Amino acid sequence: MKLVIQRVTEASVTVENEIVGEIGKGYLVLLGVGEEDTEETAKKLADKLVKLRIFSDENGKTNLSVKDVEGEVLVISQFTLYADCKKNRPSFCHAGNPTLAEHLYEYFMECLRPQVKRVAHGIFGAEMQVRLCNDGPFTVLLEG
Repeated sequence: MKLVIQRVTEASVTVENEIVGEIGKGYLVLLGVGEEDTEETAKKLADKLVKLRIFSDENGKTNLSVKDVEGEVLVISQFTLYADCKKNRPSFCHAGNPTLAEHLYEYFMECLRPQVKRVAHGIFGAEMQVRLCNDGPFTVLLEG
């Protein structure tokens, strides 16, 4: 599983000209599921995400978690994180099949919900437009 985590002041996702998910201060998470990922992987990364300290404290040090700042999380499914770009046309042969990917996407969000103020999301498999204001900018990668 791969996560691209962007610290944001706000973010939203639109499907067919309708906002389906939006947050204020928190994380925009692009989530990719690999062919060998499991619920254990999803739980481990959800817990790591909540504990990740990339918000600034009163001294300007990145020392606070999303939970500490009562932040929100917007999760977007992103199978293209598993693109193999050795050739000019990307291959996605290492991405999890859609059934597995959707299950783990939903499970990941279930793991987050009891731990953070709010979890918003896109629509699995849909064409989405994502808007965000990256704070910093601050972007990190997590893999599990």
